[in-house]
Amino acid sequence: MSLWDQIPDADPEETAEWRESLDALVREAGPERARQVLGRLLDGVGGALPSPYVNSVPTAREPEYPGDLAIEERIAAYDRWNAAAMVTRASKLGLGGHMATYASAAWLYEVGFNHFFHAEHDQVYFQGHASPGVYARAFAEGRLTEEQLDAFRRETAGGLPSYPHPRAMPGFWQFPTVSMGLGPMNAVYQARFNRYLHARGIKDTSRSRVWAFLGDGEMDEPEATAALTLAAREGLDNLVFVINCNLQRLDGPVRGNTRVVRELEGVFRGAGWNVVKALWGSEWDGLLARDTGGVLAARLGETPDGQFQTFSASPGAYIRERLFAGLESLAEPYTDADLERIVGGSRAGHEPRKVHAAYRAAVEHRGAPTVVLAQTVKGWTLGEGFEARNANHQMKKLSQDGFRAMAERLGLRVPDADLAGELPPYLRPDAEAREYLAERRAALGGPMPRRTVKAAPLAFTQDKPFAALARGGATVATTMAFVRLVKDLMKDPETGRRWVPIVPDEARTFGMESLFPTAKIYSPLGQRYDAVDRDLLLSYKEAEDGQILNEGITEAGAIASFTAAATSYATHGEPMVPFYIFYSMFGWQRIGDQLWALADQLGRGFLMGATAGRTTMTGEGLQHADGHSHLLASANPACLSYDPAFAYEIAVIVKEGLRRMYGEAPEDVFYYLTVYNEPLPQPAMPEGVEEGIVRGIYRYTEGGGQASLLASGTAMHWALEARRLLARDWGVDVDVYSVTSWSELRREAMAAEGDGVPYVTRALSGSDGPVIAVSDWMRAVPDQIRPWIDRPWTSLGTDGFGLSDTREAARRHFGVDPESIAVAVLRSLKPELAAEAAAKYGR
Repeated sequence: MSLWDQIPDADPEETAEWRESLDALVREAGPERARQVLGRLLDGVGGALPSPYVNSVPTAREPEYPGDLAIEERIAAYDRWNAAAMVTRASKLGLGGHMATYASAAWLYEVGFNHFFHAEHDQVYFQGHASPGVYARAFAEGRLTEEQLDAFRRETAGGLPSYPHPRAMPGFWQFPTVSMGLGPMNAVYQARFNRYLHARGIKDTSRSRVWAFLGDGEMDEPEATAALTLAAREGLDNLVFVINCNLQRLDGPVRGNTRVVRELEGVFRGAGWNVVKALWGSEWDGLLARDTGGVLAARLGETPDGQFQTFSASPGAYIRERLFAGLESLAEPYTDADLERIVGGSRAGHEPRKVHAAYRAAVEHRGAPTVVLAQTVKGWTLGEGFEARNANHQMKKLSQDGFRAMAERLGLRVPDADLAGELPPYLRPDAEAREYLAERRAALGGPMPRRTVKAAPLAFTQDKPFAALARGGATVATTMAFVRLVKDLMKDPETGRRWVPIVPDEARTFGMESLFPTAKIYSPLGQRYDAVDRDLLLSYKEAEDGQILNEGITEAGAIASFTAAATSYATHGEPMVPFYIFYSMFGWQRIGDQLWALADQLGRGFLMGATAGRTTMTGEGLQHADGHSHLLASANPACLSYDPAFAYEIAVIVKEGLRRMYGEAPEDVFYYLTVYNEPLPQPAMPEGVEEGIVRGIYRYTEGGGQASLLASGTAMHWALEARRLLARDWGVDVDVYSVTSWSELRREAMAAEGDGVPYVTRALSGSDGPVIAVSDWMRAVPDQIRPWIDRPWTSLGTDGFGLSDTREAARRHFGVDPESIAVAVLRSLKPELAAEAAAKYGR
């Protein structure tokens, strides 16, 4: 049934003639000719016509409701009450919370909880500001206690976090969603990753479905719509977006002068999604049935959202005057109270039958993802000036009179004595409701939300790949050393298939084209074309069971894929080992918000900041030259960041990372390694340095101890050359230390304060001479360890903007080349020689 069938036809005979003509055109000339003619006709009326502003599933075609509505309405009433009570009680302590979002979306969740969300198969992204309602539902099921509700936003007291935070409640929440816009993108890539697991034979996910609950205002975030075409292109009919269109964002209407539902319908339909609209409640049926000319339906589609928000908060007389001007006969049988009730609040999102009909249409659709556009009123049932008010996002409590009115409206019996005190009580559902709750969730596999970890540890038994890097000998960039390591690890018969290589285009930049012929690039369509480089050994190869996720030019999409893979041990009980390799400059500063969400979601895996440092990207310039990502990474408590200089250091770090993240006692951390594109000789690993590599520092060369040179990453090579210059030209012998992680040294030192001597202090205790620290990063990176080194300190770095030039010229510009390092050592050690050295080296 078409949406147009729901609009009264002013001339059915003429319409039938047009349809007959079109049918004849299709028969005689084919559908393409028919589309051409229709396109020409549409040009004459201003392009594509918007669809009617009515429900996609009319009342007459709604499927039978599968549950006991009377009991479900009682449960929803309890949940509404307890959510409001929890936030109000927290507000007494000044902690606040959000009430209006869940109040508008309550039935969108309740219908899902009762009939759709399967605990074993489905993943649900709950809207962050609706968390009080999810807690209230868990309380009704007996999963949370009154004491926990009463400690809402009091986590130091063992209470509940403000929003969905898996790290704070690792047995409850699956996905962090309150950083708006990330939920929609992550949901798309989660649904895609579910298909990936299935295609690669790792897990049967054919029954899984991803639900993402979103706000209409949230859809303005660029990430919220960034992956829509991917979802359609890959036919992700295991994905449902439910957008709560209450027409309000945090400070006012989402679209004051236009219509957000119509806009979103165009965006999603244009991206290839199936769109299901659930706009009007059943009380509109009579009004729309009297609209024989379709004039009212057209007016509803033209009324700006700001005006409709006003209707939701206005008396019936105002509605009659403004909405029904010229349509007085339609409104004539209705009293002002009727119009206030119908126009002001009858929305499909507040009626379980209509929500169920929309969800059923969504899950039965095949071949494309579905978005449900559900219209509601923000703050519904809260009264007291909450409903449809601009300020309701900031309104944190109800008065006791407000709770009395709410109880009457919801049909709840709350004795006056229980409302006599300062705080509203929590209400336990009656025995029949509790039994019904248990039955419904048992039929759907158990409680939701729920996060369980069943994954077994992975045994990485192959030592040859690590030993190969430890032997050294080759002249390669550390980026290539890492890719070779992983390529060999992917050959392991037990764990090799669990590696998930992720790259945002430019795989060839990072030397990953060698993976194309063997691992192949994942595509649900396989490869339906002849690759232009098919005759080459390393040709581009796509496959339905491909292992590589080549995401195109989207760092945000790539990290969303990384997140799905990095948390598969919990979402699917299948540990995967993702490594995401990217331009380091386009990592933390571009996707930092997503990486904090990754930490919240307890993700595990390897982030590889390739083409790292501010001076190794020859000729690329300011926006490609990364000198600060290690500072950004150091702020993330779950991230272990390393800046290895040599291939063998990479081997040791990756091996330790696999143990920590996938061993017998896995930790909820992830690794960030910076690797470089500069081919350099790779030495063999000295004996006994493994502990120092993992902890962050070890002595690479032992000199006379006159000074200590500390270097990380590619700067180790400059430091070693500076050591040679100092010995040759000035008779100065220095020790050189490889610092694999400035930030891990800092963390260990902070933890050791007052309880022992920090590791970095002990590592540098053999000399009293000056310390010169150098890296391809800004000076604040090595300066992290300065407080724990009681020796004269100088740091050299690449502060400022990057620039285009040769590596040598860039390093001379920043004062980190070997000659500049040598001069810095002499300034600290033998100032009388520094000027002469500066003149000799042109510094």
